[in-house]
Amino acid sequence: MSKGSNQKLKLSILCKIMQEKTDDEHSLTLAQIIKELQKYDITAERKSLYDDFKCMEESLGIEVIKEQEGRETYYHVGSRTFELAEVKLLIDAIQSSKFISKSKSDVLIKKMNAFVSEHQAKQLKRQVYVNDRIKTMNESIYYSVDSIHNAISGNKQIEFLYCSWTLDKTLEPRKNGEKYKVSPWALTWADENYYLVAFDSKAGKVKHYRVDKMMKLSISEDKREGEEYFKNFDMTSYALENFSMFGGEIRRVHIEFPNEKVGIFIDRFGKDITIRKAGLDRSMIAVDVAVSLQFFGWIFSLGSDVKITGPSDVVDKVKESAKGFLENY
Repeated sequence: MSKGSNQKLKLSILCKIMQEKTDDEHSLTLAQIIKELQKYDITAERKSLYDDFKCMEESLGIEVIKEQEGRETYYHVGSRTFELAEVKLLIDAIQSSKFISKSKSDVLIKKMNAFVSEHQAKQLKRQVYVNDRIKTMNESIYYSVDSIHNAISGNKQIEFLYCSWTLDKTLEPRKNGEKYKVSPWALTWADENYYLVAFDSKAGKVKHYRVDKMMKLSISEDKREGEEYFKNFDMTSYALENFSMFGGEIRRVHIEFPNEKVGIFIDRFGKDITIRKAGLDRSMIAVDVAVSLQFFGWIFSLGSDVKITGPSDVVDKVKESAKGFLENY
């Protein structure tokens, strides 16, 4: 049998054919596989395909399963790097993420098709609808995250422009375009945003920055500083105190609520909270939160049957906040 012009690529293209055209519900016969190879100007004999399947499994980790149906034998790829359900889950996460822009979501989802067969790829054309979803508008965030990781692993400082939104909806550099220079120590995810936690040597303290507001990021040749601040650094406490609705002095606050709303508090504070009775069909919890207007606003949003009962000075702050809010109307 004459050799085709792409004969040296036979094993590579065979892997491509089997991964794209077969799965647990779709198989090919040897005759069909030979026909697919011919489309690439590659010739093959049945016996050589048996050796190729063995090589695919032993050397490349691609399992080819053989199944007999009547007098015909079928072959398909078995286990994959990602199962179909896992790919669907990842796509749902990509589509619903505020951090990933619309255009980048489309690119990533298209790339995910490589993990499944062409038949399964048809099931990936799904759409997750999320209320009030605002996709990030800073495409450079992906490269910034990668550069920050590289700086951390290389023990280097970074430089960048830090921006704020203007009324004409553009990002404008702060400090008249002067570059920030900090020592990156950690990346954290809070309230659907990426934050860099870093040491600012000029200020002599730990600061955090929204990664999507960082522009023209570059890695400096200077080594990182502030190691002493991060030896026993508690990222959980730092996030609690600085991100999301928590942004004030950490206090243990008592909250009372009707029993049917217990799920709200388990979702917010976790299953480890202690729930105590507080009267007929009511319960209470004591949790550590950062006392802030944002926290009070969250409590108000739960309805008048949810209230903070202690400590007394926190209750007074709630009353003052409510009064100030009403005075605007």
